[in-house]
Amino acid sequence: MGCGTKEPKITQLCLAAIQRLMSHEVVSEAAAGNIINMLWQLMENSLEELKLLQTVLVLLTTNTVVHDEALSKAIVLCFRLHFTKDNITNNTAAATVRQVVTVVFERVVAEDEQYKDAIDQPVAVQGNSNRRSVSTLKPCAKDAYMLFQDLCQLVNADAPYWLVGMTEMTRTFGLELLESVLNDFPQVFLQHQEFSFLLKERVCPLVIKLFSPNIKFRQGSSTSSSPAPVEKPYFPICMRLLRVVSVLIKQFYSLLVTECEIFLSLLVKFLDADKPQWLRAVAVESIHRLCVQPQLLRSFCQSYDMKQHSTKVFRDIVNALGSFIQSLFLVPSTGNTSVMPNQTGSNASGNTGSAQTNPGVLGMGGGATVLPAFEYRGTWIPILNVTVQGSAKATYLEMLDKVEPPTIPEGYAMSVAFHCLLDLVRGITTMIEGELGEAETVSQSTTETTSLPAQSSEQQDLQSVSDQTEKELVSRAVWEEMVNACWCGLLAALSLLLDASTDEAATENILKAELTMAALCGRLGLVTSRDAFITAICKGSLPPHYALTVLNNTTAALSSKSYSIQGQNVQMISPSSESHQQVVAVGQPLALQPQGTVMLTSKNIQCMRTLLNLAHCHGAVLGTSWQLVLATLQHLVWILGLKPGVGGALKPGRAVEGPSTVLTTAVMTDLPVISNILSRLFESSQYLDDVSLHHLINALCSLSLEAMDMAYGNNKEPSLFAVAKLLETGLVNMHRIEILWRPLTGHLLEKVCQHPNSRMREWGAEALTSLIKAGLTFSHDPPLSQNQRLQLLLLNPLKELSNISHPDIRIKQLECVLQILQSQGDSLGPGWPLVLGVMGAIRSDQGESLIRTAFQCLQLVVTDFLPTMPCTCLQIVVEVAGSFGLHNQELNISLTSIGLLWNISDYFFQRGEIIEKELNKEEAVLQKQAEEKGVMLNRPFHPAPPFDCLWLCLYAKLGELCVDPRPAVRKSAGQTLFSTIGAHGTLLQHSTWHTVIWKVLFHLLDRVRESSTTADKEKIESGGGNILIHHSRDTAEKQWAETWVLTLAGVARIFNTRRYLLQPLGDFSQAWDVLLDHIQSAALSKNNEVSLAALKSFQEILQIVSPVRDSEKPDTPPAINVSVPVVVGTTTATSLGRSFMRTDSIGERIGRYNGSEPPVITDEIEDLNLWWAAWNSWYRIGSESTRPPITCDKLTFIPSQPFLTALIQIFPALYQHIKTGFSMDDLQKLGVILHGAVSVPISSDASPFILPSYTEAVLTSLQEAVLTALDVLQKAICVGSESMQIMYPAIFDQLLAFVEFSCKPPQYGQLETKHIANAKYNQIQLFAPAEWVALNYVPFAERSLEVVVDLYQKTACHKAVVTEKVLQNVIKTLRIPLSLKYSCPSESTWKLAVSSLLKVLSIGLPVARQHASSGKFDSMWPELANTFEDFLFTKSTPPDNLSIQEFQKNESIDVEVVQLISTEILPYANFIPKEFVGQIMTMLNKGSIHSQSSSFTEAEIDIRMREEFSKVCFETLLQFSFSNKVTTPQEGYISRMALSVLLKRSQDVLHRYIEDERLSGKCPLPRQQVTEIIFVLKAVSTLIDSLKKTQPENVDANTWAQVIALYPTLVECITCSSSEVCSALKEALVPFKDFMHPPASKDRQCYTL
Repeated sequence: MGCGTKEPKITQLCLAAIQRLMSHEVVSEAAAGNIINMLWQLMENSLEELKLLQTVLVLLTTNTVVHDEALSKAIVLCFRLHFTKDNITNNTAAATVRQVVTVVFERVVAEDEQYKDAIDQPVAVQGNSNRRSVSTLKPCAKDAYMLFQDLCQLVNADAPYWLVGMTEMTRTFGLELLESVLNDFPQVFLQHQEFSFLLKERVCPLVIKLFSPNIKFRQGSSTSSSPAPVEKPYFPICMRLLRVVSVLIKQFYSLLVTECEIFLSLLVKFLDADKPQWLRAVAVESIHRLCVQPQLLRSFCQSYDMKQHSTKVFRDIVNALGSFIQSLFLVPSTGNTSVMPNQTGSNASGNTGSAQTNPGVLGMGGGATVLPAFEYRGTWIPILNVTVQGSAKATYLEMLDKVEPPTIPEGYAMSVAFHCLLDLVRGITTMIEGELGEAETVSQSTTETTSLPAQSSEQQDLQSVSDQTEKELVSRAVWEEMVNACWCGLLAALSLLLDASTDEAATENILKAELTMAALCGRLGLVTSRDAFITAICKGSLPPHYALTVLNNTTAALSSKSYSIQGQNVQMISPSSESHQQVVAVGQPLALQPQGTVMLTSKNIQCMRTLLNLAHCHGAVLGTSWQLVLATLQHLVWILGLKPGVGGALKPGRAVEGPSTVLTTAVMTDLPVISNILSRLFESSQYLDDVSLHHLINALCSLSLEAMDMAYGNNKEPSLFAVAKLLETGLVNMHRIEILWRPLTGHLLEKVCQHPNSRMREWGAEALTSLIKAGLTFSHDPPLSQNQRLQLLLLNPLKELSNISHPDIRIKQLECVLQILQSQGDSLGPGWPLVLGVMGAIRSDQGESLIRTAFQCLQLVVTDFLPTMPCTCLQIVVEVAGSFGLHNQELNISLTSIGLLWNISDYFFQRGEIIEKELNKEEAVLQKQAEEKGVMLNRPFHPAPPFDCLWLCLYAKLGELCVDPRPAVRKSAGQTLFSTIGAHGTLLQHSTWHTVIWKVLFHLLDRVRESSTTADKEKIESGGGNILIHHSRDTAEKQWAETWVLTLAGVARIFNTRRYLLQPLGDFSQAWDVLLDHIQSAALSKNNEVSLAALKSFQEILQIVSPVRDSEKPDTPPAINVSVPVVVGTTTATSLGRSFMRTDSIGERIGRYNGSEPPVITDEIEDLNLWWAAWNSWYRIGSESTRPPITCDKLTFIPSQPFLTALIQIFPALYQHIKTGFSMDDLQKLGVILHGAVSVPISSDASPFILPSYTEAVLTSLQEAVLTALDVLQKAICVGSESMQIMYPAIFDQLLAFVEFSCKPPQYGQLETKHIANAKYNQIQLFAPAEWVALNYVPFAERSLEVVVDLYQKTACHKAVVTEKVLQNVIKTLRIPLSLKYSCPSESTWKLAVSSLLKVLSIGLPVARQHASSGKFDSMWPELANTFEDFLFTKSTPPDNLSIQEFQKNESIDVEVVQLISTEILPYANFIPKEFVGQIMTMLNKGSIHSQSSSFTEAEIDIRMREEFSKVCFETLLQFSFSNKVTTPQEGYISRMALSVLLKRSQDVLHRYIEDERLSGKCPLPRQQVTEIIFVLKAVSTLIDSLKKTQPENVDANTWAQVIALYPTLVECITCSSSEVCSALKEALVPFKDFMHPPASKDRQCYTL
């Protein structure tokens, strides 16, 4: 009522009162209706408008009594007031309307809350098109529904249904109200189907309808074809519509899927370049609002992009942003639409390409801008600070008071779009990574629970796991789709912005976005997109248009995965691109042919840091992209001039060639940081999982391969980045080295270390060896000592390096071995074979330094590590040491290695027991394994025990060295081999000796013999350097001879000293034969040194030389009574022709004696066989070596005297063993050899040393030996059986043959020999072929003669001697020197012959007489007669210089012979054949008359007449004639005949003399005749004397008559003129006085006459 007065003051009071009442909630529903009506009137009267609004507000907010029409009336009232002319009222009303609308909806919320518990509200079902009646709604909800419906009507310019009384309404206000309701009360619309229906049916169509002018409008077209109410887009409406759309999308997306698709498409369209700038700006702001809601974006993706036949909305949004940004860089005035990219995914990568032209290198000429901005192809766009990160604070969407479109500042749209992208990336990645993390933790926990052995809940768990995986699969599909949808557009836009950015912060943001996207793609396993983002960062790191094909053609690279650093795929530099970037470094590109230099800007360095950051933090998801990342880093490192240092870390270094790298101070300070980050990057690889680590390794290997390709064929500095980093990666991943060891070392070994570029190779080896050393020193778990497999794995590459021939690699390898030995030597264990293998793999052709280093390692092993290595490796040590001996580079090494072998053998000896035990244990294991596999155990010298095999290997190695081409090595090895066998051989099992003999020693002898016989005879000038070679070693043949000597001597010594071990072996006799064969072939070799040594060895095995001194003899071994039956093969002894068993009482192994010769207990028969084998060999050697050569030239080989001497000296000892079976045949054989040996001439070079001077009667040692041999034989026969004595004659024959040498030196084949006096000594002409000198055989022959005489004295009566006519042979032989007499080479010869003859006859003649009747001596007598004849009446003349004393001496010898005849022969004439006696008589007769020599001087005549001799002859003749009683008529006849002959002869001589004297007148007669007559006269006187002395009855009367008849002739001679004749005549006449008897009676006279 009060209000009805319309009085202002009353009205005011009343309204105040009403307000107070309402606030106390005392107003009923009816009263409220009245109040509203009253207020309506006031409003119509325009009274207290502000108070009215206040009252309405209080009325509606206090409680819910006002509803339905009353409510609608109140609301209309407010609306009406809003449209008054008063500004204050207007604004207040607007605020009140907003508040009232809010209150209405708040009531609904409260109402719903109130009834929530009572009734379960049916949740609105989306898409239900049945319009439900409003009546179902509760009061408050109904009011709200009516209100909202009318608001839509009003905006659409239609009449309201409920707000009756509305007069006017603006669209902008209506849209604002709609927006606020939708924004503030989304739950009302979502919970009530009626409201949802309104949204779908009313709001969305309304919005779409209102948008139409914006859609149809094209900037630049003057007229519009549509009859739209607003021709041009109207900013206030458009902006509000966009706000509504934002709310709709944000809050009701789930209800309005299809509608949202349309809205979003519209938003995208509004970004087109032909839309007004303000429209594009607000559209971007709207999109930005969406971009900060990742969950919403996710829904888009699920609802559109993942559905078939649906618009790819999410992708389009991102692409639109990209093309929007791109379009901003195009000059805006052109209105060109062609830059708008197609809205399809297929061309997205094409998009990328067009947006990736990098800015140029040079800065602008003018001052650089300080504002942060993007600058691209001349378009400069500043960056404005538009929003806080992560929130979409819009500028233009909030301009609700503006009616005209605002002017948009330059760069605003770009900045918002830029932030859109960043927020989009940030949102998506944060969301997905968060969910991924959750999924991973859930899946981990579920896997853990499933792994628990909980039986009951197993089913449940499995169920939950399967649900979980399904859920995860769905989520993953969404994540992948989101990334796949957005990455192309994002990349295109970000790349372009990165290119254009001139601001460090902006660049940082872009890079961060690219990095997070790359990481996300990596986590989701989306390789293509991951690689694309990484490529973008990589390209940003490198200078523009850098020729790195990996990056230049991303799509190609990604599809084909073929990377190459060398491709020259350079893009044309765009002339418009300018850069505001500071150049911080200039360097050389890493290319095959670097052209010029390239520059790095600070942005490049920034990108590089991002790249490092990416690799460091997200290495695990990079996978194959490591290739891109590392390739880029490699190039950057190269350009910056970082070089690898120790351990693979990169340090700043100078470029090696070309223009030096130029770095600004800014980057110089950065370099250590970059280098540090690089190292940390690879250090962090230890946290990567195994698969990622493999990707990293593979990438590094690929890079390395490329770098290697580039380094082929030139010696430029290669890029070592990859190798260095492989090393670094390996070092930090030592704890799991097994998983990466093979690919890592495989690459280094097969590729890098074999590269022709030395620097590359060097680093490869450095990396590999560092890894191996680090691997061995790393404390693994379990430790290496317990993880042998790992240790072998680590050491294997070291061994593999041996397959590489480059010496620098091998040096590194060996240095590594040396270091390993020094640091790890004690703990190598099973790694030893590999380490030793490395040393052993060095070949001779690999250079001195290499061999020296390897050898150093070996020396270290032998000196320090033998005790620590497994015994099974000792064999390898032996082989390696042996192989160094065979290297021919450095003699000292070979010799030292032989020394090492000696040290090794010493070690074996000292630790024999331990080694043996360990080896036996190992052997047992191997044997077992072999049996399990069913194969034979295969190792060298198998049947021998393992410890013995070790020795055998050592011997075999030394054996190989014994046939090395170098003499010094052979010598050293030979000495070592035999010393070792000698010193340590006792350790061997008895049975092993078999192998030693056959496989080691005989094998060695065979090889030495073969090499020696085929050795070159060419002279070697010098021994390398300035070493002179002695002439005895100046050909290969002579050097081999030394080896042969050494080897043979060694083997013989072993046979000798170890015979007690060898003889019990079953095949000792075969071994003996083989050894003899070797001795034989050596003895017969055409080399004096070898042949002589062979004989010494022969002597040694026959145990002829150096008997063991008592002090050295071992104690007798304990008797080991073990019967060992041994079957011996058929023996060859003459007495045995059957095989037999023998049982020795000898152990299988006669202890391990240190002594050399325990008593040999062997079977005699077997022994005999051995000796006979030795005899046969001796015979073969003798017969071959003494057989004269068939042809003779300068080079004929003739055995030396020492050789022959040694040969003959062997016989006596050998004979002692075989004498029992020594037969006549053998003697014959011996004779041939002795004869041959003595016949051999000697070289004139040697003669001064061997021969005595010619005058000395000394025997050579050879001749001594020959005589000794015969002496031994003769003594043996002497004490031997009767059967042996038949050998005497043969011995006599042999000796007599030697006696003949005195006059007839033996001829040696066709060889021309000179007399020693004529030989030229060749001392000066050292190398001229020698002449051959015959020896002086006289002393030898004479000694032989003495032996004959001695022997004959002992054996004259032996049956064999008698039967075989020895005496005759002796005489026959002596006849030769005797007949020669003065012509003998030596005077002593015939003298000795005479005395010998006398001695022999004194013994032999009685024997001959004894056997006269048997006729055994018949043929001797004529021989003897001839001998006497030849000697006494020799044809040789005495030498001119013979003195009278000598002559007299010789005459006395003749006299002795005649005396022998008179005493030993003539007295026994009745036992002697008469022809012989006749011959003797004639001879005596001849001697008694004519014995002078024609050459005497007058003065000597009386002496030289041999008067004494003729006298003795005469006397003997007479004595023989008269003194004995004539026993047979025949004898008497001979005597008489002899005398008559003599007298008759005298008569003749006298007569002739007288005649000649008469005829000669005054001339004296020849001296010869005078001498003769004198002799005859003397003979007559002698005869008469003799006759007087003879018994008268013995003289024949006829003889006297003949004597007396001489007298007249003698008287006739008185007239001779020669005084000598006269005196002789006197002497002859005087004896006739005895015939002067007075004449007696006739009878008496007859008698005397």
